[in-house]
Amino acid sequence: MIAAQDLHTEFQFTQEAESHLSSDTDLEDPDGKNAKTGKGMAAKKGKKALGDKAKGGGAGRAPGVGRVNGHYQENGMENVTLFEVVKMGKSVTQSVVDDWIEAYKQDRDHALLDLINFFIQCSGCKGAVSGEMFRHMQNSEIIRKMTEEFDEDSGDYPFTMSGPQWKKFRISFSDFIAVLVRQCQYSIIYDEYMMDTVISLLTGLSDSQVRAFRHTSTLAAMKLMTALVNVALNLSINMDNTQRQYEAERNKVVAKRANDRLELLLQKRKELQENQDEIENMMNAIFKGVFVHRYRDAIAEIRAICIEEIGVWMKLYSDAFLNDSYLKYVGWTMHDKQGEVRLKCLSALQGLFYSRELGARLELFTSRFKDRIVSMTLDKEYDVAVQAIKLLTLVLQCSDEILTAEDCESVYHLVYSAHRPIAVSAGEFLFKKLFSHRGPEEEGLPRRGRQSLNGSLIKTTVFFFLESELHEHGAYLVDSLWECGSELLKDWETMISLLLDEPMPGEEALTDRQETALVEIMLCAIRQACECHPPVGRGTGRRVLTAKEKKTQLDDRTRITEMFAVALPLLLSKYCVDIDKVMNLLQIPKYFDLDIYTTGRLEKHLDALLRQMWAVQDKHTDTEVLEACSTTYHSLCNEEFTIFNRVDIARSQLLDELVDKFDRLLEDFLQEGEEPDEDDAYQVLSTLKKISAFHNAHDLSKWDLFTSNYRLLNTGLQNGDMPEQIVIHAMQCTHYIILWHLAKVSGGSSLKGDMVTLRKQMRAFCLMCQRYLNSINNAVKEQAFTILCDLLLIFSHQIMSSGREQLEPLVYTPDSSLQAELLNFILDQVFIDQDDDDNNSTDGQQDDEASKIEALHKRRNLLAAYCKLIIYNVVEIHTGADIFKQYMRFYNDYGDIIKETLSKTRQINKVQCAKTLVLSLQMLFNEMLSELGFNVDRSTSAFCGIKELARRFSLTFGLDQMKNREAIAMLHKDGIEFAFKEPSPQGQGSPPLNLAFLDVLSEFSSKLIRQDKRTVHVYLERFMTVQMALQREDCWLPLISYRNSLQVGGDDDTVSVISGISSRGSTRSKKSKPATANKRKLPEAEENSCSSSDAVWMNREQSVQTPVMLHSPHLTSTVLRDPKKMRPEDSYTAAFAMPAEQHPHQPVPLQQPQHHHQAALDYNTQVTWMLTQRQQAEARQQQERVSMHYAKMKNHMQQAIRRGSGLMEDDEEPIVEDVMMSSEDRLEDINEGMDFDTMDIDLPASKNRRERTELKPDYFDPSSIMDDSVLNVSMF
Repeated sequence: MIAAQDLHTEFQFTQEAESHLSSDTDLEDPDGKNAKTGKGMAAKKGKKALGDKAKGGGAGRAPGVGRVNGHYQENGMENVTLFEVVKMGKSVTQSVVDDWIEAYKQDRDHALLDLINFFIQCSGCKGAVSGEMFRHMQNSEIIRKMTEEFDEDSGDYPFTMSGPQWKKFRISFSDFIAVLVRQCQYSIIYDEYMMDTVISLLTGLSDSQVRAFRHTSTLAAMKLMTALVNVALNLSINMDNTQRQYEAERNKVVAKRANDRLELLLQKRKELQENQDEIENMMNAIFKGVFVHRYRDAIAEIRAICIEEIGVWMKLYSDAFLNDSYLKYVGWTMHDKQGEVRLKCLSALQGLFYSRELGARLELFTSRFKDRIVSMTLDKEYDVAVQAIKLLTLVLQCSDEILTAEDCESVYHLVYSAHRPIAVSAGEFLFKKLFSHRGPEEEGLPRRGRQSLNGSLIKTTVFFFLESELHEHGAYLVDSLWECGSELLKDWETMISLLLDEPMPGEEALTDRQETALVEIMLCAIRQACECHPPVGRGTGRRVLTAKEKKTQLDDRTRITEMFAVALPLLLSKYCVDIDKVMNLLQIPKYFDLDIYTTGRLEKHLDALLRQMWAVQDKHTDTEVLEACSTTYHSLCNEEFTIFNRVDIARSQLLDELVDKFDRLLEDFLQEGEEPDEDDAYQVLSTLKKISAFHNAHDLSKWDLFTSNYRLLNTGLQNGDMPEQIVIHAMQCTHYIILWHLAKVSGGSSLKGDMVTLRKQMRAFCLMCQRYLNSINNAVKEQAFTILCDLLLIFSHQIMSSGREQLEPLVYTPDSSLQAELLNFILDQVFIDQDDDDNNSTDGQQDDEASKIEALHKRRNLLAAYCKLIIYNVVEIHTGADIFKQYMRFYNDYGDIIKETLSKTRQINKVQCAKTLVLSLQMLFNEMLSELGFNVDRSTSAFCGIKELARRFSLTFGLDQMKNREAIAMLHKDGIEFAFKEPSPQGQGSPPLNLAFLDVLSEFSSKLIRQDKRTVHVYLERFMTVQMALQREDCWLPLISYRNSLQVGGDDDTVSVISGISSRGSTRSKKSKPATANKRKLPEAEENSCSSSDAVWMNREQSVQTPVMLHSPHLTSTVLRDPKKMRPEDSYTAAFAMPAEQHPHQPVPLQQPQHHHQAALDYNTQVTWMLTQRQQAEARQQQERVSMHYAKMKNHMQQAIRRGSGLMEDDEEPIVEDVMMSSEDRLEDINEGMDFDTMDIDLPASKNRRERTELKPDYFDPSSIMDDSVLNVSMF
């Protein structure tokens, strides 16, 4: 492409007859080779004298759309602009362009003016360029004028507006530019006037500080460039064709050669070359004038437009654009901070790598930016990561040598990602890498069976699954490969052959580990085919299947049943003793279509399956295998199918045998005077395991198992030597017995005395579990605790909900002793340090980590079980205090559980929840005192931890103070009572023992509304004495800080130390607003109700008589200062100003409490002297501040005056920068210099508010886009 210098944005329209570029532009050819008077069909038209009258023009002739006297009209109505016509949609685009071209041929100045106003209106500007402005103003002046016409009330413009209309408008806008260039490509674009004017305007607009102008003009310029690329591509094709025709004609013999044709072809090629050069100059001007600056714009949308379009150019006209000079912009922008831009980069590259021919030309680019693309597979934006993986898949298709093994492995592990689109993309990459390459030796292999091609691919899948070392996530691997490799994963015939058939000579057989992995993958594929939804944790839920998907699902299920009904007994027979394989194989029958056993005459295979299941339960004692066997029996015992009787008989025979064996073994095991040996214990345990596993899924009520299990548990308590596993499974079995009994009673199918029997059994069993809570064995205690929590929750008052009032006799409420034992279990077994927990792991660090995680998971389950009792109001809410106090210490382990419990508890009872919170803080405070002693150091980590916990609790109350008003008030009441509850152990004159708790309580002061702050302060003063109010030692700081927190209720509220009555006083400027202007007033009725409700808990009779403080005479300070600006030595006297008036209804007591000996006269004398000293000190300080205040005020006023109405254009840039200063810093500086509460600064009216408040920081913040080190070039 011919290089050209940047197009200057200042384009001056000359008034000569012939249109040329101005001398300050670089579009005109310095050599003059492009200067011509006519080209083919397009004879250059000189520019008309600008004073000539416009001669009408064309407009889009859509139905009802036309142009009359230079104005667009619709249905006979004029004043429809080009913008409004284009907004109608794509249907009118062609006719609009045709009429505009017609108008341009008649009066190009007027037509160009319409086009310019079209771009201005598309930017959201309300102004319009007039003919006078078009003739006499430069582009920069026009843009500045249009900037002033923006609507200051809204920051929206067409390309940012939402709604389907504006989305269609963007498409219509792009189509209009494309059609305009396409229709003008043979004549008008070469007249050196229309394109020069448009390019110059768009370049100027794209350099504007106004976002709307930059966005609109950049989109227009990029679409214009795309249209020119199409024109250049057509010219290139025509030039190649003309060159071939010329060569063919010239190579003819002289006798047959047509010289005139040669001359025509030569002339045509010359014209095409000239047009090509001119188009390249236009493209070069747009690229260097717009793209080079806007691809790194501060607005992500603008950067995305540039990258999207350059991808189109490289794909359309690869000969000119597909080189490193343009690819580097895409590579650099892959480091963009916005996911939207990175996504456009990947999309642009995908368009190139789809073509193998183009992909082969990207070798250098790929080697340079491959690492970045690979790293983007882990992008924080999921969409970007998906497209990065897809791009690597395309790279893999182009060449296997580009990506190294390490690059591929970084993508392989993403098949286990929880985000399904990422996993599916990674599965496609894995499938293409491992399964798509077939050698010549594999072409003749059969389709199915052990020796088939799929057999080799299935082995490869198994090898990959084992090498990934994530053997518990086979379902995720299958789901990732399902969309691209479902045919392979559904080849269950080959899988069965690999498991059952003997290997061929020379073939390597699968190892036991590989067979286990294959069985797991086979089960996952069956589940995926039958359920048709992703595994747990991947996907939002089950989607509605289409008719085609439902048919495929039914076909797959039928094929699975026909195939595995025959093969499953054989597989169980072969792997009967292998726990992992049997556990997975036993899950296959639940996906069967059981009708096929009858319709397909497969009853003998059903009998074989039942025999193998009996053999499995007979040989295994593993709980998971037994539960899988029980579940399979439950799946086959469906009364809807004809095989039910056959399966039910087999199940009954099995259970009869198990129960008889258990009763016989139990009698021998519990015989008195004989100590059972290990073999007897093992037999009892194995049988009990089987009965418990089957009781989980089947109702064994017709066998009386409660008596035998209860007898077994009772014997264990009496003797204390019962094996723990027997006790655990006996508890579990008894739990199932009670639940099945409850289900029968709830369903109404029970006898009259069944409810009484159930009530007795349930209470006896709960008492038994409570006694087992004191067992020395942790596993037994955990089992007893878990079952107790479940039973208490099931048999709570919730059991009567949903119209089941007849179950009221079954309601069981735990007594205080049971609640205490449950809580003690939680405190002893859950809230323990990780190091203190014996994990019994000696197999290395990895096993130790795994055991720690498993132990933590178990403790979380125990805590959740107890928290459910609190949430459902089974135990007292205040028992949660011992849980809540652990919130900070065990935040990482149980923070989410405790926080959710706190939230649910607040929904039950806000007041009780608040009292529980303050109780938990009091517990921690008492523990701290017992550890550190009576002298509380508020800088210790223990005290800081309590205060931080209080802060966290305070945040949970939210921002709605009225909703939690009563709860917060009661919290403060309990906290105040606790703080003054215990007298000082050091004797009279020392602070109360728990006074430091007020410092903790102050964290909740911000949640009090103003009225309640006054009320709480009055309540606080009931506990205070005169001496307390006068103390200033450090040990009294918690009281001072707490009172301060209660006094900052309004803008300038200060509360009296003596009476607690708020007095208001502040020095304000004469122009400041009244104090009541910013205050939110409650209705009178509401305020009265507030006061009455506050008095309820304030006037409650106290258990301890508290002294009442003396009232001081009325004394006020001359200056009341903001507490936060006082010096430390003035903190007490300045913060607590005297009341404005004495309350007449509160007489001064005639005597002090017995434990205070200071007279009222001494007290008043001290207060008077103290306030006098303060007034003198403040008077001196006020004089010292006057000069400083005056200087600062003068400086600020000068700045405000300088920014007055007489604003000049030269001051516009500094004003923008000044306005963008931190308003908070400036206000703090002003308030520091003046004693104003607020100060209003009148800034001059903005010519463009959006430019000041939004566009300027975005436009001048290149660091927010990408790092200079990434680009290796200067940003601006």
